[in-house]
Amino acid sequence: MLKHPKQGVFSCDSVLNDFIYTNMKDLFEHLLILRSPRIGPAAYNDLIRRFGSVGEIVAHLNVSDELRDSVSREIDLANRMNVHFISDMDDCYPPALKTVKNHPPILTARGNIDTLRCESVAMVGTRHATANGMEFVADMARAFAEHNIPVVSGMAMGTDAAAHIGALRAHGDTNTIAVLAGGVDYIWPLENEKLYYDIIERGVIVSEMPVGFIPKSTNFVQRNRIIAGIGSKLILSEADSNSGSMKTAEFAHAYNRTIYAIPSHPADSRAMGPNSLIRSGAAILCGGINDFFTEKNSVKNKEKNYESENPILDKIGTIPLSESVLAEIVGKNISEIKRELVILELQGLIRKTDNGYIRI
Repeated sequence: MLKHPKQGVFSCDSVLNDFIYTNMKDLFEHLLILRSPRIGPAAYNDLIRRFGSVGEIVAHLNVSDELRDSVSREIDLANRMNVHFISDMDDCYPPALKTVKNHPPILTARGNIDTLRCESVAMVGTRHATANGMEFVADMARAFAEHNIPVVSGMAMGTDAAAHIGALRAHGDTNTIAVLAGGVDYIWPLENEKLYYDIIERGVIVSEMPVGFIPKSTNFVQRNRIIAGIGSKLILSEADSNSGSMKTAEFAHAYNRTIYAIPSHPADSRAMGPNSLIRSGAAILCGGINDFFTEKNSVKNKEKNYESENPILDKIGTIPLSESVLAEIVGKNISEIKRELVILELQGLIRKTDNGYIRI
């Protein structure tokens, strides 16, 4: 385990394991490499292959006194804030992220680091989400957390915040993981300051950036790849076609994660991202939490005495879907859709609202 002269153990407090850092010198040298200019995970791995040991790499880099002082200050600051350094050789390192090529060799974490051990689900979407969209995401996040599956997101306004807040509504203290673009101590946006501290109490904040680091715009894309890597699956809510959330979906696809997309009205630009993934077959249409915990579906189907294979019924969930959207999803014309919707409504399986049909 990594020992710190002031605090003691600087890793997974609840588990005794063979941690990569046997002393402060090991941590210091690893951070000297990772904090050097133009050295990210790929360059780090290449240096390990070339030189074989961390000490040899440090000698080759001939790091400056300024960098040494900076790393020393980072370790001291982390100690004062109870921030953990987690290596990819440690049991606390997120298992799904470890399978990603060129994953971060070291993460910093603040909060309940046992949360990182669990299989988790990533939930992302636009900062400018609708009220209905955020409520839907929050309800799903709470259900995942109640099933002991932490929800991973980026703590941004809108969808991200709804995912974290929903997960925190469940009982327990391993409910959610927030991945930041800056250091784990840098709260952004400031409107989510309370949420930040709630997550520390009930989940964990993580980053690959140095403690004290203020993010730039490019760091948010780096953050998104970690969100996609930590989650064993990705759920995409409302998102514009060129949004950061769509970039997260691209990472998830590259990592062979299953992607689910929540459909929305095609006239809304926030529907372009998820609807396009559903249309192309890159994502599975997400109708709600019952898509993931089928025992609830079984009870519902038994009570209604209706075959669940009905293609239209399977696509209707708690978000209203219009006739035109349903027609596009199932590949039928409007007249066919209308006839089947009338039958489903008479059977008490769906209900028409001002914005479309929902399942009941």
